[in-house]
Amino acid sequence: MDSAELQKLAQHSRSMREAGFALLGASVILALFLYVPLGTRATPPTSSGVGAPTASVGADAFAAVPLEAEAAIVYDLATGETLYEKNADVQLPLASLTKLLTVYAALSLLSPNTPITIPLDATKVDAPRAFNAGQIFSLSDLARLTLTASLNDGAAAIIEAAALQQNRTTNEALASAAAALALAQTYAVNGSGLDVSSTVSGGYGSARDLAHLSGALVAAAPEIALATTLGSAHAVSEGGTAFTVKNTDPMVGSIPRLLLSKTGWTDLAGGNLALVFDAGINHPIAVVVLGSSQKARFTDGTALVAATLAHFAGVASL
Repeated sequence: MDSAELQKLAQHSRSMREAGFALLGASVILALFLYVPLGTRATPPTSSGVGAPTASVGADAFAAVPLEAEAAIVYDLATGETLYEKNADVQLPLASLTKLLTVYAALSLLSPNTPITIPLDATKVDAPRAFNAGQIFSLSDLARLTLTASLNDGAAAIIEAAALQQNRTTNEALASAAAALALAQTYAVNGSGLDVSSTVSGGYGSARDLAHLSGALVAAAPEIALATTLGSAHAVSEGGTAFTVKNTDPMVGSIPRLLLSKTGWTDLAGGNLALVFDAGINHPIAVVVLGSSQKARFTDGTALVAATLAHFAGVASL
C-alpha cells in the first residue's frame, strides 16, 4: 500500500472516530427507548411528491428533525407506508450504496455457496480493497466482507461473476436486478459505486428505491444483511487465508434491533447511508439518507431513527 493510500486510510479513520464521538450522546438517548412499546399507528400520509418533508397525519415526531441530507426517507417495509420523506424520488449518486444492488443481483443468479474467484482487474480498483488475484470465497462470505467494509475489489468480483453466469455485461446484470425490483430511478455502471469521472457516478438511485432495495436484500439474504450490523466481519478463503474487516458504519452499536447497515461516500455523492431496523416484532423500517456530508450522514440517520421510535411510541420526541 503506497503512502497516498495510507494517508487516505488515516484520514478516513479519523473521520470515523469523530463521527462516533458525535453520535455517542444520541446513542445513549436511543438506548433509553429500546423497550418503549409501540403506540397506536397514526393515519397514513398522503404523498406530496418532491419537496418539503412530510410525515404521517397527527405524528409530530419528524416535524423538527434537522437534516443536512439532500434526500431522505423513512419507509415502513411491513405496511408499505412512507413515515417521512424529503425529496425521496429524486435521482442522486449512490456511491457505495450501489453495492446493495450488486449483491442482490448476484444472489438472484447464484447460490450463496457459489465460489467467487477474485479477478486481476478487481485488485486494481480504488481502495478500500482487501484481496489478491486468485483468492476464492463463497459468494456469501465475499458479500459479507464486501458490504461490511465497503470493499471495491469484492464488489467488482461479485458483479463480474454474476454477469458471467448468464453471459451478460455487468451493466446488464445490474439493470436486470433493478428492473426485477421495479426500481425506476436506479441504474449502475459499475458494481462498486465508485465515481467514473468528475461528473459521472458509478450508480444512481432515489431514497425510495434504496429503501425498497434494502428491504429486499434483508428478506432475500438475512444472514448477509445481519453481518453488516456488527463491528467487523470475518471469513476464510478457500486457500485458508483469514480475513477480518471493520465496519464502515460507527452507528451499528447504537441502533436498536438493526437488520442492515450500508454506508457510502464519494465526491459526487457526498455522504449516504441505508439502514433497516426492527421497530417491533417482524416490523422492519428502512431509513435512507442521500446527499449528506461524510459526517452528517450518521447524525442524519440517528435523528431519523430516533424520530421513528418516537413516532411509534406516540410522542413528539425522545
